[in-house]
Amino acid sequence: MPSSRVVRVRSVDDGVAAATLRAGVERIHGELDVSPDFPPEVEATAATAAGSPRLPDLDRTDVPFVTIDPPGSRDLDQALHLSRNGSGYVVKYAIADVAAFVTPGDPVDLEAHRRGETLYGADSKVPLHPAVLSEGAASLLPGEVRPALLWTIRLDDEGTRTDVHVERARVRSTAQLTYAQAQAAIDGGTADESLALLREIGELRIAREAARGGVSLPLPEQDIEVAGERWHLEFRQQLPVELWNAQLSLLTGFAAADLMLYARIGLLRTLPPPDPRDVQRLHRTARALDIEWPAEQLYPDFIRTLDPAIPAHAAMVNAATRLLRGSGYVAFDGETPAQPLHSALAEQYAHVTAPLRRLGDRYASEVCLALCAGTDVPDWVRAALPSLPKTLQASGSRSRTYERAVLDLVEAGVLASRVGEVFGGVVVDVDDKDERRGVVVLHDPDVEAVVGSEETPLPLGTDVRVRLTTADVATRRVEFQLVEERLTATA
Repeated sequence: MPSSRVVRVRSVDDGVAAATLRAGVERIHGELDVSPDFPPEVEATAATAAGSPRLPDLDRTDVPFVTIDPPGSRDLDQALHLSRNGSGYVVKYAIADVAAFVTPGDPVDLEAHRRGETLYGADSKVPLHPAVLSEGAASLLPGEVRPALLWTIRLDDEGTRTDVHVERARVRSTAQLTYAQAQAAIDGGTADESLALLREIGELRIAREAARGGVSLPLPEQDIEVAGERWHLEFRQQLPVELWNAQLSLLTGFAAADLMLYARIGLLRTLPPPDPRDVQRLHRTARALDIEWPAEQLYPDFIRTLDPAIPAHAAMVNAATRLLRGSGYVAFDGETPAQPLHSALAEQYAHVTAPLRRLGDRYASEVCLALCAGTDVPDWVRAALPSLPKTLQASGSRSRTYERAVLDLVEAGVLASRVGEVFGGVVVDVDDKDERRGVVVLHDPDVEAVVGSEETPLPLGTDVRVRLTTADVATRRVEFQLVEERLTATA
């Protein structure tokens, strides 16, 4: 029942989780039949591959790439270098080359197909590939020569793509920056030209997103921190540099999709257009929350007016996640798909920038490499395309279930000793079938959980006082009961 969220696990100094949390995560692993450990033959194959990668002839170690990731990250998929090109720009985006280590049909490949994507939760993860590759030989770690897929994308002065090419190359990252470090350098004027251009290009691309009718929901991230016996949850808004950096990944995904659609072969990430009835429902929700939404204002433009710090707006953002449901993948070979669009992005789009963490990126990237080189798409890629959407859909569903279970576990652990206490929060969702059931967001601690009311309907988008009635670590259940409604300024 709780809403869609962006979740990040914060690295901890001692790397040791509370024993109760560790046991709970292991139970989740058992329930979903997943494990951070790999079979011996997979580890052995990965170790051999790590020692003998297929290095390309093209040497671009002269380009001073940098990576920008959350603190403590080791599975580094992307490195960037930005430069001016007259009045326009050149984006060089190096992506880890998993195919330089993994042979189709080998044990690492077969296990990757079984897993589909990396699962993140608390102090550990269930990786797509063994750490000797994903956090070692294939990762774009600073100072290391790595095989990569080098995307070169040219933009004009308005941020519009004018040319794209991808090829295999050897690269070397010169620095691993956290988002906070990159933001501080850009804001403080100490960033070199490449990093400083991230703001300029990122803002141009965000403006183009708005112009084409794309939308990004301003969902807060929920950080999990576990240090010794201390469990902590925290909502936080993304830094601007994270949004700018994300635009480079989107830019590359759009370019990849266009290449594949032109050649009538590939793998797209899709989202169907929203059902008009769901949009009408959102209009009714806005009226109920007393938020002005002019009839002539398109949904993406309306979303950009919302401020999640305002309780009614937070509920509105939560309601808008309904329009993002139904995402999937479509593979094609010989004909373009009937519905190729990712409606939230208002563009055709493909996943190609996170092959260490997502299986499908390796296949879509190989298609683009062949198209740019003027060679045939490899037979092993063509053979796998028809079954990939089902594999990726299943792994995506498993990832969401895993993430939700870990969050439920941590929230129960944070609150276990506080049953009976009263907290302040905001009702962000109300059940369609029972208006006495819904979702409340607290900000001390930062928790999102089920809330109920004995008699009256829950007041959507309203500040409330709620009493914690259940916080059970074993069942991962957290529930609150409405105590009182408080008047809230809605807009």
